[in-house]
Amino acid sequence: MHRIFRHDPGTFARVFHALDLPFPDPLEVEHLSVDLTEIEPIERRADTVLRITTAESSFLLVVEAQGKREPSRPSAWAYYLAYLHAKYSIPAVLVVVCRSHATALWAQGPLPLGHETWPCLMLRPLVLGPHNVPAVTDVETALTDLPLAALSAITHATRPEIGAILEALSAALHLAGDRDDAQIYTELVELGLGRTRGATIWRNLMSIDLSFFRSETSQRLREEGREEGREEGREQGVADSILRILRRRGVEVPDSAEAKITSCHDRAQLVDWLDRSITVRSVDEMFTD
Repeated sequence: MHRIFRHDPGTFARVFHALDLPFPDPLEVEHLSVDLTEIEPIERRADTVLRITTAESSFLLVVEAQGKREPSRPSAWAYYLAYLHAKYSIPAVLVVVCRSHATALWAQGPLPLGHETWPCLMLRPLVLGPHNVPAVTDVETALTDLPLAALSAITHATRPEIGAILEALSAALHLAGDRDDAQIYTELVELGLGRTRGATIWRNLMSIDLSFFRSETSQRLREEGREEGREEGREQGVADSILRILRRRGVEVPDSAEAKITSCHDRAQLVDWLDRSITVRSVDEMFTD
């Protein structure tokens, strides 16, 4: 769910404007490392971290996707904020993206940390979910702002209006045609919908024109009927997406790199490369751990 912000950091400004939140417009956006691990052998990794520079000041934006209520998350979020503030000495804002209304209401807190008689910290994330992200159901709006439309689809994935949202987004993506980001949002929406009812609707909409984008969706539809074939199709679909995104962004892909991507059968690794392909400047950077 966080990948939209990684692909188009300006999404946050448009979403914040839509919600009438008092954040200044960004002049510059920089991707920062999501690895927040210190010396201790405990890996701590945020989903997306951005440095936002405005006319007045700079701040950090930490974007986290949250699928369900997890009592352990507030302490991890507090750690991210404290670590980033200590490292960069500028304010940090935590944005949590949710598909579930109940999860969104829990995540927005305030979430107390400390002893019940004297909580030392009260965490108040900025939550984006079906309760406050607008439902984009008209094609014109979706075509004008694909990132907002994609975020709308992901956050409303389990809501009754998801069919109308996805129909508008599908039409907008087809109208966008050869726009560089159209194919990327097709894949990002599929990943963001997960296993929700919206994912089924999206697969059906995308199956109308499989030549539009050789995504995981089209591979699943083509290989349906054989379990092994479906799994290979999923992996090949993600590999194709990685290569297409890199080339459409102008990143050179040597034959050796293409062979490494297409021969990989580790789905988790492929999805990690897919995430990185949206922002990296070289394939070597994408392959670097």
